[in-house]
Amino acid sequence: MISPYKRIYVLRLGHRPGRDKRVTTHAALVARAFGANGFILAGVCDPSVERSLERVQYCWGGDLHYECGVGGKSYVERWKDSGGEVIHLTMYGVPVDDIIGEIRSSPRDKLIVIGAEKVERYYYDSADYNVAIGSQPHSEIAALAVFLDRLFRGRQLYLEFTGAKKKIIPQTRGKKVVGSGEC
Repeated sequence: MISPYKRIYVLRLGHRPGRDKRVTTHAALVARAFGANGFILAGVCDPSVERSLERVQYCWGGDLHYECGVGGKSYVERWKDSGGEVIHLTMYGVPVDDIIGEIRSSPRDKLIVIGAEKVERYYYDSADYNVAIGSQPHSEIAALAVFLDRLFRGRQLYLEFTGAKKKIIPQTRGKKVVGSGEC
């Protein structure tokens, strides 16, 4: 385990089922691969996102907690009421390198909020930290990956997931995957 925190969840805002299946799935996969242990899809449920996550976990292991259809604001309130802190990733916040030490040293559970389109002011005001991964328009997926990488100091790149049926064997050329062909 790379995390001293009991829970690190990602709250995804603004998912549009007809348009954002891949983007939201990629956000969840980055959350999983980079050390988060929960992914919350606010407002709606999208069966294609859930199926993709289930398939990845079946083949590659791990146990990412997943919820959908929850109210984003009420989820933030419950998180804070339980003693956790909220980290909103936005290009308008404090530069990540200026604040990551403080965030890392806090023992509180972390809810990382990522948005799609325009994020309501509520999330800026409710966040314990508004964190900028650069101050230019960019992808919420990239912001999540950079933030988690900084939070864990790169150790998440060496995670091994329990229950994996497949595993990649690193090498300089080619692809080597060992494990069950049933995936």
